[in-house]
Amino acid sequence: MSSRGFVMEGIKMEIRKATINDVKDISRIYALSWKFAYKGIIPKAFLDELKEDHWELAFIDWIKDKVLNVQILFENGKPIGCVAYGKSRDQSLPNFGEIVSLYLLPEYFGKGYGNKILDFALSDLKESGYESIYLWVLKDNQRGRRFYEKNGLRCSNDEYILEIMGEKLIDVRYVYSYKSCTQ
Repeated sequence: MSSRGFVMEGIKMEIRKATINDVKDISRIYALSWKFAYKGIIPKAFLDELKEDHWELAFIDWIKDKVLNVQILFENGKPIGCVAYGKSRDQSLPNFGEIVSLYLLPEYFGKGYGNKILDFALSDLKESGYESIYLWVLKDNQRGRRFYEKNGLRCSNDEYILEIMGEKLIDVRYVYSYKSCTQ
């Protein structure tokens, strides 16, 4: 899927495929979003030390090697959000698509921008032939969980434990089936 432009409440928006030139903006969006959204969930020391360039190398590799589809969302030319998705990384779900991450600058939370970029990723994954997709959400991230549930994803109760600075965190899997949803 190529770029998509739209107007939301009189504001010019665009979602387009990210390039290597966008990785600095993408990494900044991720870092600022993490610091806001995961406050009280992820260890404070980790968030305090998190640098805006933390994800730059990963995104350079993902974009250059076409490991993931990475789309960036602009408002009046300003980068405000990003989504990364592709083929499932979970070997037990080989026919699924996966949304690896979706982040917005904190000042854009709750304004409908997340819905637009999620819809773009879901549409692109459907066009790529996936009948179902999944993503992981921190179990304690109630705002994120409500967002995905409102957009038709359902918690499967699959859990994945990760560790940050010695603290165990739990991700829960959310699943979306194109068969059970009308798009």
